[in-house]
Amino acid sequence: MRDQTAHGGKRRTDGRHRVGPRRAGSSHVKWESKPRNGASSRAAFAAVDLGTNNCRLLIAEPRDQSFRVIDAFSRIVRLGEGLGARGALSEAAMARAISGLLVCASKMRRRRVSRARCVATDACRRAANCDEFIARVVRETGIELEIISSREEAQLVLAGSQPLLDPDVPWALLFDIGGGSTELVWMRLDVFPNEMVGWISLPHGVVSLSETHGGGFITRGVYDRMVAEVWDLLAPFEDAHRITERIAAGDVQMLGASGTVTTLAGVHLDLPRYDRAQVDGLSLSFNQIDRVSARLRGLDLTARAAIPTIGPERADLVVAGCAILDAIQRTWPVGALRVADRGVREGLLMGMIHPCLPAAVNYEAGPGLPETIYRPADERLTRFDH
Repeated sequence: MRDQTAHGGKRRTDGRHRVGPRRAGSSHVKWESKPRNGASSRAAFAAVDLGTNNCRLLIAEPRDQSFRVIDAFSRIVRLGEGLGARGALSEAAMARAISGLLVCASKMRRRRVSRARCVATDACRRAANCDEFIARVVRETGIELEIISSREEAQLVLAGSQPLLDPDVPWALLFDIGGGSTELVWMRLDVFPNEMVGWISLPHGVVSLSETHGGGFITRGVYDRMVAEVWDLLAPFEDAHRITERIAAGDVQMLGASGTVTTLAGVHLDLPRYDRAQVDGLSLSFNQIDRVSARLRGLDLTARAAIPTIGPERADLVVAGCAILDAIQRTWPVGALRVADRGVREGLLMGMIHPCLPAAVNYEAGPGLPETIYRPADERLTRFDH
């Protein structure tokens, strides 16, 4: 568990890398500065987030004090699969991640990306063979990954999600349940600029917890042990910040920016397929969340996989996510939370496109793509030479 410190003090790049599809015999490629005939002359910006479970990309063009998303990609790659037992990334996991990054590189080339930030998080922070993986990614995709600390990850999640916070509620607790870790931010909103009072990174995410306790049918006893394990790690953060006192006064809102909460929201809405427009910004009561969690706990792996908004790729992970969320709800009984289908990528983009904007803004997006963004603090750029 980390509070107010970098995640384990592990490797971190300087953030000044060129990213893009490589030429034969070269690890890097210069991007063309002039568009093809008929192509848009607007600069394109890209953000890649390689996590323990997912590989995600957003590409956007500036629009006044906002931006418009022109392309997106997301794939479950499970880079951190088996990391807890081995301490290293497996060959199969690295191959899956590189396959996803090749798609990202292809899209960035096709969209004439001029600036990008490509970041990796918990799995790369912890893996003993991370340097080998980073070098392989450069050789095979041309992308140089920047390994960010857990503190910066929390800042970016906050930056990407903050527009969903109610400015009339003075305090906010934001969390992001990832594949290998869970980040929480304690935020004060009644001051300008808003203040990140505290943050914590727990060494538990949906992949690591499910690998420890199983992802098939979960008995009530196993589920309770998962909840207790996470709850124990949250207690020091509560002791340090006395958040429950603010909750009792009615001064706290909660925001969940993770695949767990978006998945539970999709199940709650009984969507035939995931629809971001219906999920992002949705408010869920703790009672509604508990009912969905209880339903999923009672299903075996096959039955969970048959739910359209879960599917086989998430079926073995969703109950572990429910347990982490359950521990958060029990520690801080706010009573409801708002769902955010946004985070690191949005924060990265806004930091590149509008680094001087002091507040939240809206941006345009195509169907099914994100709609709102907020600039991150202290971002670093990857600049492409033309």
